[in-house]
Amino acid sequence: MKIIDVLFTKSFTGFYFDDQRAIKKGAKTDGNFILGSPITPGFTSVRQAGEAISIQLVLEDGSIAYGDCAAVQYSGVGGRDPLFLADEYMPFMEKEVKPLLIGLDVSTFRENATHFDHIKINGKRLHTAIRYGLSQAFLYATALTNKLTMAEVIRKEYNMTSDVYESIPVFTQSGDDRYNNTDKMIIKRVGVISHGLFNNVSEKFGLQGEKMIDYIKWIKARIAFVKDETYKPIFHLDTYGSVGIAFENDMDKMIDYLLTVEKVAHPHLIRIEGPVDLDTKEETMQTIKEMTRRLKDVGSTLEIVVDEWCNTLEDVKYFVDNNAGHMIQIKTPDLGSLTNTIEAILYCVEKGVSAYCGGTCNETNISAEITMNVAIATHASQVLGKPGMGVDEAFMICRNEINRVVELANNRKRINQKIAG
Repeated sequence: MKIIDVLFTKSFTGFYFDDQRAIKKGAKTDGNFILGSPITPGFTSVRQAGEAISIQLVLEDGSIAYGDCAAVQYSGVGGRDPLFLADEYMPFMEKEVKPLLIGLDVSTFRENATHFDHIKINGKRLHTAIRYGLSQAFLYATALTNKLTMAEVIRKEYNMTSDVYESIPVFTQSGDDRYNNTDKMIIKRVGVISHGLFNNVSEKFGLQGEKMIDYIKWIKARIAFVKDETYKPIFHLDTYGSVGIAFENDMDKMIDYLLTVEKVAHPHLIRIEGPVDLDTKEETMQTIKEMTRRLKDVGSTLEIVVDEWCNTLEDVKYFVDNNAGHMIQIKTPDLGSLTNTIEAILYCVEKGVSAYCGGTCNETNISAEITMNVAIATHASQVLGKPGMGVDEAFMICRNEINRVVELANNRKRINQKIAG
């Protein structure tokens, strides 16, 4: 099956682009606006509308394969590609990328996605968002061509022998509305809660982390409020380096604080994402490595989730091989082609490290649904509920897609028998 036409359109994402550097320097919120001057190149304001470029591949039989080029909320920092704006990149895609797609055979996914992940135009690789969107469209097209779910395509092309497809816990993010949104999670019995958005020490985290401690106590009280003894979610809080900032990266103080967090969260397992975010990947990795070792030595069950400075397949392997962190967030847009996400998750699984098929609130419904297929196929430990920060919408999109794909793939043999008569 070949591509006969390609359409690009400007799209909106489920959230915003936020200048993380400006926020860490103390930019204040006013409603949904973030005040102050931007610092990161490419930003015209600290918060601006999230954008994507939608790809539609028109196939020979008239079917349409979709993919969305999307970038993370905090673009341009932590070693990531620059801000991805549709008006800037669409002319480039029309001129340089579209001619390469016309006539391409999409009967298989992996080869096409890998090729475009490494291709160079004018001496440069494509922006990670473009590689991300193209690989989604290729996977979608191959699934249409072979009349399979995208999860089944992945298992087939990566020679995975398991024919059992299982559900995966969804992790939903509260964003700034950490109280009302957590209530939504509890009502819907979400498996992994709650994010918290502790991205500023004085305003949100607390100078000694006391505001996050109080929040954990509040979550436990709200769970108790519903009187459902069968509901025992995992807590997952993102600190954006706030633990290191608050305790000036003093390892003894950081460990003491994390052990207090673990005690307060008990009996819930708690994961702390991004406790430190230093100036380089090496510094960040070494600190998280030591933190992971120290927690293991005292028998702690608290899990460190790696995020910042872990943006490529090579980065994932680097952190895993150095035993830095208990769980790796594989931030799908940052890795470019979905082939890198697939290989990253499979590497984590092989090495016994939890793989979190993540991404960003600044994605779309299309990219969210497609990455759910990736997570199912590769046995990820959890997936991010995306896009947006409203909880209900993201949980609906991701949980429903997981349920559909699992049910369909597990009934494939029976369905094929009926088709064959």
